[in-house]
Amino acid sequence: MSMDNRKRPAGSSNSGNLVYWSSSFPRQPARVLIVEALPPWWSDTCTVLCDALDNFLSLACSLDGPCRIPLLSLYAVSRQQECLLPFVQVRGNLARLRSCVEELRSIPGEGCIRGAARGGEHLRQAVLDSLQQFKQYIRHTSTGNQASNNTSVEITVVTSQLGRGIVHKLEMGLKDADLVPLKRLLVVQIYGVAEWGQESPSPEATHTETEDCLMLGTDVDLQQVENSVFAMEMVLKAWLQEQGGDREHLHLLLPNPLDNPIPVCVKCDMQERLISPALIPPNPNLGVKTESVRDFLPASKGQANQSQPPQRLKAIKTLRADGVCESVLYGLPLVIRPTTCWQLDWDEMESNHNMFHALCHTLRSRDLFLLLQVEPAQRSTAGGSGVYSHYILQPSPSLSLLLKPVVSRELLLPCSLPISTQEPALHAMQVIQGCLTQLDEEFVFNPLSLSSNLYQHLRSRGLLSQPRYPYRLQPAAAHRDQRQPLEGPKPTGSRQLRQPQNQGRQVGTNSKVRATVAPFPSSSPHSSSSSSLGPPPAKASRPALTLLSSGSGSRRAAGPARQEEEDDDDSMVTQ
Repeated sequence: MSMDNRKRPAGSSNSGNLVYWSSSFPRQPARVLIVEALPPWWSDTCTVLCDALDNFLSLACSLDGPCRIPLLSLYAVSRQQECLLPFVQVRGNLARLRSCVEELRSIPGEGCIRGAARGGEHLRQAVLDSLQQFKQYIRHTSTGNQASNNTSVEITVVTSQLGRGIVHKLEMGLKDADLVPLKRLLVVQIYGVAEWGQESPSPEATHTETEDCLMLGTDVDLQQVENSVFAMEMVLKAWLQEQGGDREHLHLLLPNPLDNPIPVCVKCDMQERLISPALIPPNPNLGVKTESVRDFLPASKGQANQSQPPQRLKAIKTLRADGVCESVLYGLPLVIRPTTCWQLDWDEMESNHNMFHALCHTLRSRDLFLLLQVEPAQRSTAGGSGVYSHYILQPSPSLSLLLKPVVSRELLLPCSLPISTQEPALHAMQVIQGCLTQLDEEFVFNPLSLSSNLYQHLRSRGLLSQPRYPYRLQPAAAHRDQRQPLEGPKPTGSRQLRQPQNQGRQVGTNSKVRATVAPFPSSSPHSSSSSSLGPPPAKASRPALTLLSSGSGSRRAAGPARQEEEDDDDSMVTQ
């Protein structure tokens, strides 16, 4: 039996951006948490585990983006097994999940330890019951092609007993069971509590029986963690990371040292180090907005034309520069310089400049960073305190500092980075060293040497997405109208009376004439009796827009001496 599940092809989605999200988390398994709440260990681990669950679920239920935990179920094993939470969706279900955590917290931790003798049997029954519940859930909720979305489940068993003994019992108890939807079974042993309970089996027996069970596909993993809220949070936050493994994430291509056009390919996987604050919908000002200075400044509650108050950063620690890992920094950096605000007088500006210069020099000479904290502008509406954001301030050789957001504890994801104590293989070393010698080396990086072809890309997108002449109304007349400006105000009097008649005749005889705006009625008293354009005009006369033609319209305001010439021109155009 195989616990692997094949990934759905990436091309099965047709919905634009959804393809990106689904390709990032294609097959996240459903989760089952089985908690062994046996006395007397439960009295030591109850508060730690429930607090970690409460913190984790508050974060997991609020995340936007791809679905990281599609389904969750919770079991408690004390004197008997009990399903506290059947399979439910995690996102947007915080109230129900927290009520289950409180129900788990209410299980008594005092009592005799006679139930520990049957703890292994209760755990086995809880595993089998959760698998059966998962099969029924998938069968009743999936129709058609949707049945392949969530077809695997991972089960995590939390215990305070000796982990090797629990692993041995589960392997022996599940070797003949139907574990088709099971992808992984993990036993988490919480150490640091009183070492009560049964003795672990002999290493020889464990080794032999475990190998026999592994041949049947019922492998059980063991993880040991300390009895602390943060350690348990890291165990649960591992659920938020991609659980793929069916395909590598990226190929690192290096130049071939043997004059071969085929590059040397190093296949790699990627792992998230932190949860982006941008995935939390009500943005709690965790430093995610560093795209511009306006994003960094606090929001002003006054009028729109009022200037925003300066942001206040409080230094809380000095850090050794070589002790800060780049993986905990995120966002876009901002350059910090001494202010040149014109509202400061000259003495204050000079004193501030000297203080800034001294700060830069001290940090750089001592190889230090500053850890800064931004206090929340207002209290939370729910009664609790606001959210604090933190930044790292780095010195530079120039008279400036670099400000970068730094992640907090709540957004950290588990990341195991073991240090290798063995030397790499000799052949691999020779190949990689030969690849690197093919590359040019620069002592100082200059970003001006890099071009992303962004300008050409934006121009091509703009030409394809917009019409060539966005303001053209009619193809035939727009080109001719560009050469003829609008006329100014027409003189009042008898010379203006003939214009509507002449225009009306031209509109009927010359198809090249186009009226852009109907002319306003004249303010002359002579036109009030002969015009039938509507109600009497207002006292303040407005200039009338004239009809535009291809040759004669620009000469119509020349006066009555040119009217006969214009009529002759019109008759020639008509012929």
